[in-house]
Amino acid sequence: MTDLTDFQNKTALVTGAADGIGKVLAEGLASLGMQVGVLDIRREAAEATADQIGNGAFALTADVSDREAMFEIADQVRVRGNGLSFLWINAGVGVGAKLIDGKQNAVEWGFGVNVLGAIWTAQALVPVMRQTEGARHVGITASSAALRAPEGDFPLYATTKHCTFAVAEALAGELRSDNIDTTILSPGLFNTDIWDAARARPDKFGGERRMDPSISGYWRAAQLPDIMWPHIEKTIAAGGGYLSCVTDFETKPAFLQRAERIANGMVELVAETDETPR
Repeated sequence: MTDLTDFQNKTALVTGAADGIGKVLAEGLASLGMQVGVLDIRREAAEATADQIGNGAFALTADVSDREAMFEIADQVRVRGNGLSFLWINAGVGVGAKLIDGKQNAVEWGFGVNVLGAIWTAQALVPVMRQTEGARHVGITASSAALRAPEGDFPLYATTKHCTFAVAEALAGELRSDNIDTTILSPGLFNTDIWDAARARPDKFGGERRMDPSISGYWRAAQLPDIMWPHIEKTIAAGGGYLSCVTDFETKPAFLQRAERIANGMVELVAETDETPR
């Protein structure tokens, strides 16, 4: 269990925090009395969100797929002199391409942000946390797409989020020895602008691309992501863990069926030794 008052007046940082789920996370951490770093690839959007949050919130700008840029962010956090008590690795992009027919830019962008971005963020900022005293927590945003087979309309996106989930579990294992709690958040479909993520796509991945607003209806009809915050806060207070905020009735049975299929295909080829139970 974690006393949430331990985070008051401490520093937090959320990546991809200018809008959507990241903004909800930044606002929620600020409500716990934290001074939140709002990091986003869009400078003006990050500044606007930090100003709106107040309570000492500050804007940071970086492309999380750029490892060097994330280490520069870590230096900026160190200069502030308050350490880093809470980190939420949230930045992610929606990629509508498929694996076989996906263009190189789309594949590299999806993996660059959703997978490598999570790793670079951790490599750059966890060392700052290790030097910070008191309660510390790392959150990672995966997706409910990571709970079921990466099939359907967005297989490339789902594949990257399976990888994000694996990165999150690996980080949780590594951070345990540092007494740093972790939360792995797997959100379902919410009303965010992830459908238009390419509006801020860096040139190295093909540059900006605006999607047809007519495709946004699928997301606009969904619930707002702030409905998750009470559950997120409860999970943080419990010391972290898995939190899957699914928004349909298909994901849980699909997850259980997938786990059963994997288990049914398991053959235990265990070499018998003197120490093998019989």
